[in-house]
Amino acid sequence: MRVGFAGLGRMGAHMARNLIAAGHEVCVWNRTHQTASDFAASEGCTAVATPAELVRGADTVVTMLANDAASDAVHFGEDGLFAGGGGVTLLEMGTMSPDHIRALAEQAPQDMRVIDAPVSGATQAAETADLLIMAGCREADAELAAVFDAMGRDTIYLGATGAGAVMKLAVNSLIHGINQTLAEAMSLAEAAGIAPEVAFDVIEASAACAPMLRYRRPLYLNEADHDVTFTVSLARKDMDVTARLAQRLGTAMPQGEVTLAKLIEAEQAGYGARDMASILTFMRKETR
Repeated sequence: MRVGFAGLGRMGAHMARNLIAAGHEVCVWNRTHQTASDFAASEGCTAVATPAELVRGADTVVTMLANDAASDAVHFGEDGLFAGGGGVTLLEMGTMSPDHIRALAEQAPQDMRVIDAPVSGATQAAETADLLIMAGCREADAELAAVFDAMGRDTIYLGATGAGAVMKLAVNSLIHGINQTLAEAMSLAEAAGIAPEVAFDVIEASAACAPMLRYRRPLYLNEADHDVTFTVSLARKDMDVTARLAQRLGTAMPQGEVTLAKLIEAEQAGYGARDMASILTFMRKETR
């Protein structure tokens, strides 16, 4: 299948690479054109100068963008995806608000289908095609399923436009809550004189250990010595969007409000570009 890919960040570059490895004909675009050109040269695919050009040469276009504002910039305008024509399926795989996804679906050209298909999994899962994909559509046809299968280990079909975006926010609110609670638990243990490695050994062996804690262990124990996988600023963005959705739906999220407040504090303290595991360092400083 001919697949266009917009957004070659920490996750997107791995996902595009896996599409190529699966035999799809891939064309890439990135806001920084040099990034797309370098990727195309190294991976043996094609790079284009505008999002509209992705649509003109593709059956499916994948976007992996940071937020609603970045998505707006890529979809609208004379060189945006919506200006590229129709006859394609757009897979919105970044973490977006459900309202934004619905707006894209309503404003897309008549013969262009928009599907929200956000993913769960960090950069390692993106690299090994081990992502969970949450698709806001009914079960896909064979060609679209082949695109999903190239990037993830499993796809769950949620039936309706925007449902994937809602479920991604729900999952991420749990992940960011675990991240905050882990930081508090580790700070408590360390304040009592227990070494961080030993405290983490106990947590990892306990019923409280979620998979993310296990694969993120190196980051929690020595965040500064490892590549950033998911920033505090992105976590704050996720929780802000989630809080506004909960408010609109009338759903109480007291734990989510605490998580958001701590992420805002950490971001204001200069942690925004650091990995979300740095919340442990932030909480250690608060404890002192």
